[in-house]
Amino acid sequence: MYMFENSKVFRTDNPQYHPKAAKLKKVEGERLYREQCRDDLLAMLKPGDTIYCTLRHVSRSGMQRRIDLHAIVNGTMVYLTGLAAIITHKKLHHSGGIVVNGCGMDMGFYLVNALGYYLWPNGTPAPHGRRNGEPDSDGGYALKHSWL
Repeated sequence: MYMFENSKVFRTDNPQYHPKAAKLKKVEGERLYREQCRDDLLAMLKPGDTIYCTLRHVSRSGMQRRIDLHAIVNGTMVYLTGLAAIITHKKLHHSGGIVVNGCGMDMGFYLVNALGYYLWPNGTPAPHGRRNGEPDSDGGYALKHSWL
């Protein structure tokens, strides 16, 4: 991980092309990069937004899936998979999609729920809906999901 003078963190395999960037320790770089990605997502998403899931692949055993995430931001479909994988600590497959293991539930809901928890770990500032008849500000339920 490297950091520019303007405090933007980035990954590169060619640090020689960025002589003004400072090399960061691995743990510190990962933490700063994850925070930067979280801030980017918070700038795009707000509670109540819909995240669109696209199933890219299911393993033969049915125990693993690859799912892409998108959202509509200012009238444009935005690819969220890379940022979501980073902040939720999930693996991004080289052929595309976040790798999700397991079965028996809606794995798109699982990913969107995890994304909400990582974006708003202490809940949303104001209730975003109702759950079980009570006002709900739980971060995990702040985002809606839909399949494409």
